[in-house]
Amino acid sequence: MADDTNGPGALDESTENAALGAALAAEHAAVWGYGVVGAALAGDARKQAADAESAHRDVRDRVSELLAGREADVVDAEGAYALPFPVLSEVDAAALGAVLEDGVERAWVRVLDQATERSTRELAVGVLGAAELRAVAWRAAAGQTPVTRAFPGLPEQ
Repeated sequence: MADDTNGPGALDESTENAALGAALAAEHAAVWGYGVVGAALAGDARKQAADAESAHRDVRDRVSELLAGREADVVDAEGAYALPFPVLSEVDAAALGAVLEDGVERAWVRVLDQATERSTRELAVGVLGAAELRAVAWRAAAGQTPVTRAFPGLPEQ
């Protein structure tokens, strides 16, 4: 965790808000990306994508309200996002789902590092755990191994 004393690099509401803004941007990207994921899937897998999109919409809305309540900058969604690879099959769609969750995890780990409020840390832990559960399912569907990460959101060593 970052130094939370009063010296340079100290944590305060502005550092927490900046991290929340980055997490909000990741949530916007996930919501958009799940439209692509869902379009390439059928049946139960499509429902899984719709449920994931809904979960990210809920988090996005919660973070937007939190930042607006603090009179902090609320990051807007972009019109579109670049995909990391073409989605040409259900396996590609599952792999994209895992990538989306990995991106959200990275942003929420940063929130954990920069949070000063207990409620923000609790929110981050909850979102991070839910994102990893979804990522495990997507990795399994994409045939990726390992399906779990020891430290979700942190760089692989």
